[in-house]
Amino acid sequence: MLTQAPKGTRDMLPQDAYLWQWIEQKEREAAARAGYREIRTPVFEHTELFLRGVGDTTDIVQKEMYTFKDKGDRSITLKPEGTAGAVRSFIENHMFADTLPCKVYYLNAPIFRYENPQSGRLREHHQFGMECFGGREPTVEAELISTLFGFLTGLGLQNLRVHINSIGCPECRPRYHQKLKEYLGERIHDMCATCQERFQKNPLRILDCKEEKCKAIVKDAPLILDCLCDECKAHFSQLQALLSARGIPFAIDPHIVRGLDYYTKTVFEIIMQSGREGLALCGGGRYDGLVEQLGGPATHAAGFGIGAERILMELKNQNLLPEMPAATDVYVANLGADMKIPAFTFTQALRDHSVKADCDLTGRSLKAQFKFADKIGAKYVALIGGEEYERGVVKLRNMATKEEKELPLASAADEIASIVF
Repeated sequence: MLTQAPKGTRDMLPQDAYLWQWIEQKEREAAARAGYREIRTPVFEHTELFLRGVGDTTDIVQKEMYTFKDKGDRSITLKPEGTAGAVRSFIENHMFADTLPCKVYYLNAPIFRYENPQSGRLREHHQFGMECFGGREPTVEAELISTLFGFLTGLGLQNLRVHINSIGCPECRPRYHQKLKEYLGERIHDMCATCQERFQKNPLRILDCKEEKCKAIVKDAPLILDCLCDECKAHFSQLQALLSARGIPFAIDPHIVRGLDYYTKTVFEIIMQSGREGLALCGGGRYDGLVEQLGGPATHAAGFGIGAERILMELKNQNLLPEMPAATDVYVANLGADMKIPAFTFTQALRDHSVKADCDLTGRSLKAQFKFADKIGAKYVALIGGEEYERGVVKLRNMATKEEKELPLASAADEIASIVF
């Protein structure tokens, strides 16, 4: 076990790192265009943050959190989602006192959930998320959805559709809870033990159950859309108008409730419509009461989270991943042991000119150096040694065309940089 990664975790190997760097750059660009700035929160938080924020009736809290006691006997939890930590930071650092809205994003944020590893989700996975604090209008959700949808389609992903729903607010949701409980009352004993427990604490969570027998029962349950108050109806209607104006394909899905207790009004997912049909790439929504619930001032808020692993998985399925760039542009080969120092110093000179350069580190023969340069995909080989070196020149070979040229040693690094770039 010493040399095996824990179940549900995965190494990011050097040959995969370029994909993560590429996707993170795309995420940064998408968030920046919408005026969001990066935030980084700790990998672990006090457990109470998630008990109060995520909700003690959720699967995350009941079954999936990595929780432990530290040496000070404090209960600590590896963060199972990104929003609660962002809200805690928003409160602790008095970001609410600045000009609102406050728009932040996070990426490559490790998320930990103790569950059976799924397609595109591991026990340790990484999320890209955006959170907007201080915006009450449906333009907030429309902006988040538009930014995320544009980001995904900009990567080349096809056949995406936004699914939206409204789960109401503290004013209208109790009426729906009552209707739902009346419907479920005679059927609850046929449902799973988890749903029976949720029946009293939070009946809305029953709609999110993955058990087939429970899904069959709730299929004909009353819809929360029929119980919305006037404000929630207007908010939801305006969101639809905004998405239509933007030309974003969407469908109303009254069965989306999301797996977290803090959501109010809008909830949404982006769904694959073909290939891996029904797969939710991401989820998000509005959570107007969470900041106040965690000890801050009343603040409207909304956000989303999407797993980086799932994005990369879908890009791979659709053959949209970029090719791995060569690790080295120029390989500096030496012609004999007495040329090792000149080859080394010339390699450093190339790097000073921002050229990706490498040289022999293992004592290879000249023939083996050329083979190695070809294997690592070097575009050029610069040969240091022989009568060329005595004449003060460097021989540069184009590995694709086999063409060679001589460059003055004194200016070779600068000239090679011009050729490479």
